[in-house]
Amino acid sequence: MHIWQRDDWPDFRWDDARLIEPLAAARLQQGRLIGGMARLGFDINREAQLEALTEDVVKSSAIEGETLNRAGVRSSLARHLGVPEAAAAPADRRAEGVVEMLLDATENYAQPLTRERLWAWQAALFPAGVSGLHRIRTGAWRDDADGPMQVVSGPVGRRRVHYEAPPADRLEGEMQRFLAWFDARSATDGLLRAGLAHLWLVTVHPFEDGNGRIARAVADQALARSEASGQRFYSLSGQIQQERSDYYAQLEAAQKGGLDVTDWMAWFLGCFTRALGGAEAAGAHVLRKADFWRDHAALPLSDRQKAMLNRCLDGFDGKLTAAKWSALTKVSIPTAQRDINDLLERGLLRRNVGGSKNTSYELVFDA
Repeated sequence: MHIWQRDDWPDFRWDDARLIEPLAAARLQQGRLIGGMARLGFDINREAQLEALTEDVVKSSAIEGETLNRAGVRSSLARHLGVPEAAAAPADRRAEGVVEMLLDATENYAQPLTRERLWAWQAALFPAGVSGLHRIRTGAWRDDADGPMQVVSGPVGRRRVHYEAPPADRLEGEMQRFLAWFDARSATDGLLRAGLAHLWLVTVHPFEDGNGRIARAVADQALARSEASGQRFYSLSGQIQQERSDYYAQLEAAQKGGLDVTDWMAWFLGCFTRALGGAEAAGAHVLRKADFWRDHAALPLSDRQKAMLNRCLDGFDGKLTAAKWSALTKVSIPTAQRDINDLLERGLLRRNVGGSKNTSYELVFDA
């Protein structure tokens, strides 16, 4: 029996005594991170937000088995956030829907969560109305035209059904009840509401595809409401992706258990706390980048050189060579080599070991 089949659905409950400690730990870590970021300058703060949102978009899609180009996602987000200097790579068109959904959820956190808003999010995830090789229903609740909505794994003939969602004819009523709860005033802690919102929505599974990403975006909106801020300096989806197997196991256990969701809530709070811890490491990278530009602020560098140095600071894919510089900046190889030689002379780059045809370069952080 799934929880939506129980007579007391959706009368969720949990043991407050068991959640006091993990909730306090999560709130303490949350306060430390938000307080630390508030002390940073605007540019560093914005850079940290860009890093966190990039991680969230990439990893939320990775949980569903979709690989997005990180540089393209970052450029897409940078354009939406008004950070043109960070938009160094072509935007990843496949990421646009996820980007728009995440920004709407976090920046417009105070807006009501409506049926039409969720429909727009799901339609943005599948602009061509196709998931993989299959045409799907978008911008509307699923209709179960091809049978019950099931979460399955394994090869054809030996598939295991992990979960079966409520039938389509119940969706309108189920979602009206969920949306009314989500926007109602409540004394329940915002972190607990975020965890419950995620579980509740993914249990109803209202769409033909995209339910996981939308449920995580809804949790992001609930978290933004709890923080009263549209800025995001951590990636919950990034942490969930790291714990993907446990995440699915926890979901399955909760969906097949009773309406006491204490175990799920405890796991969610722990995952959230670990996500905040990971954000501190990401923040250290942002500060290192800020220190680099502070130390070299007076150097007369071209916009092209600044853009390429930023790409190196963000984690260059592979080795930096004159040929790659040429391709990425759309200049000739001799021009690229002149740009590189200038940075070598200034001590911002150094040559790696290699022959003349394989010469590569790396940043010098202590120049």
